Amino acid sequence: MQILAGDIGGTHTRLALYRASSATRLELVTEQTYSSQAHESIETILQRFLDQPITQPIERACLGLAGPVIDQTCDTTNLPWRVSAAEIRRRFGFKDSWLLNDLEANAWGIEMLSEADLFTLNPGSATAVGNRSIISAGTGLGEAGLYWNGQSHCPFPSEGGHTDFSPTDALEFALFEKLSNRYGHVSWERLVSGPGLETLHAFLRSYRGIDTPEWLRQEMNRIGAAPAIANAGMEKSDPLCRESVERFVRLYAREAGNHALNIMATGGVYLGGGIAPRILPLLRDDGFMPTFLAKGRMRHIMQAMPVSVILNDKAALIGAAHYARLQ
Repeated sequence: MQILAGDIGGTHTRLALYRASSATRLELVTEQTYSSQAHESIETILQRFLDQPITQPIERACLGLAGPVIDQTCDTTNLPWRVSAAEIRRRFGFKDSWLLNDLEANAWGIEMLSEADLFTLNPGSATAVGNRSIISAGTGLGEAGLYWNGQSHCPFPSEGGHTDFSPTDALEFALFEKLSNRYGHVSWERLVSGPGLETLHAFLRSYRGIDTPEWLRQEMNRIGAAPAIANAGMEKSDPLCRESVERFVRLYAREAGNHALNIMATGGVYLGGGIAPRILPLLRDDGFMPTFLAKGRMRHIMQAMPVSVILNDKAALIGAAHYARLQ
C-alpha cells in the first residue's frame, strides 16, 4: 500500500510517498519540499508532486496542517488556504484521505522515532507513565497531546499556542503592552516562534535604546532575521541577540511547562519544530529546564516528567503516514 503524507507549514510544505511494507514499517519512496508562500493552494503543490513518475497507485493520503482541523476541513493559520479532505480525495482520486493538525501528526510520529531521533533534556522518572505533551516552535507555535488510555497513547490536537501570553516581569509587561496595542490579543505564538524571536529582538533594541549593527542588518538580509538573530545569539557576537535568544528560551520553557501541567504530561514532554534542534546548546546548558521546572508547588511533578527534543525533522511526515496506515 502506498501512502502520500504531508507536513504543511506556513513556510514549507513537505510531501512524501511511503510504502507500508509491513504492519510496523514505513519505507520512504520519495520526498519533496516546496515553498508554501509561493503557491496559491495545497492542490497546486500536490499536483506538482504527483506529476513525477509514480509506479504504483496511491491509496491513501494524510496531510498535517498548521491550523485547526474541523470536520476534515482546515483554514490554515499562517497561509490563505482552505483545505478539504473530501476535495483532495475527489480531485486526485485517492481511496481515502485525512487531515490532521500538524502537531497531531507529530504526535502520531513519536512512537515511530528511535532513540537517536531524540535528545534528552530531563530524564524524569524511571517509571514515567501517563499523558504526553508535544510543543513545537517554528513559523508558529503548535501544541498537541497524547492521552494515555492505560495501554497506548492516543494523539489529540490543541490550539494552545493561541492562548493568552502571560508576562511575569517589568520587561515582559512593557512588551505585552506594546503588542496589545498593536494586535489586541497577544498569544504565546506572537513570541514563541520564528516571527516571535524577531518581535522580541526588535522590542529589546527599542527598550534598551541600542541600534542594530550594520553587519547584523546585512546578515538578516542574507539569511533572514530570525536565523541571523539566533546565530548571533548562539555565538555571543551581539549582546542584544544573546539576550533575545535567552529570553526566547525562557518563554518557550514557560509555555511548555504550562501545557505539560494543563494535560498532566507525566509520560513525557517533547519539543518539536525547526527551532529547538538549532538552539540545542542553549536548551541543554541550563537554559530551558530551570524555567520549565519553576511551577511552585508542582515542581516535583515537573521534575518527574521526561523532556526530550525531537531531532528528526520528518516526525510529522512519518506521523501522517503512520496515521493513514492504521485507518
